[in-house]
Amino acid sequence: METIKPNNNSLGKKIHPAKERGHVNFGWLDSHHSFSFGHWYNPEKTNFGALRVLNDDIVEPSMGFGTHPHQNMEIVSIPLFGELAHKDSTGTNGIIRTGDVQIMSAGSGIQHSEFNHSSEKKVNFLQIWILPKVGGIEPRYAQKTFSEAGRVNRFQTVVSPIDEEAVWINQDAYFSLATLDPGKELSYSVHAPDQGIFTFLINGKLKVEDTILERRDAVGYWGKENYKFQAEVKSEILVIEVPMK
Repeated sequence: METIKPNNNSLGKKIHPAKERGHVNFGWLDSHHSFSFGHWYNPEKTNFGALRVLNDDIVEPSMGFGTHPHQNMEIVSIPLFGELAHKDSTGTNGIIRTGDVQIMSAGSGIQHSEFNHSSEKKVNFLQIWILPKVGGIEPRYAQKTFSEAGRVNRFQTVVSPIDEEAVWINQDAYFSLATLDPGKELSYSVHAPDQGIFTFLINGKLKVEDTILERRDAVGYWGKENYKFQAEVKSEILVIEVPMK
């Protein structure tokens, strides 16, 4: 894992334009990678602190990922539209729908599969991997539905190691969603001084500190405690806070 040491006297920044993401299209899967993954490798984009993978996946009807293993990784799935069928070796067998957030702690080892539950419509979901805080834990699964009204012009925490309203993660990482009206301003405060934030703009146009993001752009910041956001048009955002070392 890349180690980024924040300078306490300065703000660090790494911009990830949408057009610079890795891209693969296998027919059944059309995927864009914010970080090196599979057949696509960019030495400048291997991770952001404990954030290792952020894939923007579109899966054709009735298609998907067959049973495969994972170990010592926190894997979060956030459907943007459509429904995802999930099955794993913990005995979980269910459907992840738009509005849901799912997390799987692979821990000592887990096998799972993911398929588009629909035979007619595509599914688009964010697949996000976080390096764990503690290795070798017993594999676990959690899923929760979050109200869209709960993120209008405010941050809604959906993944957290301490917030009982969110799904639990084996890392000092926090995922927050927000839907901002045009002109709306928000601020975000990190939970510890050595944490950074990676902002992924799902839709809209947004200013984060001094950076303008458009649809599917992202920016990582570290080195200070508070960050400012301002929507130029209606915007849907995901903020991922992670340890930077």
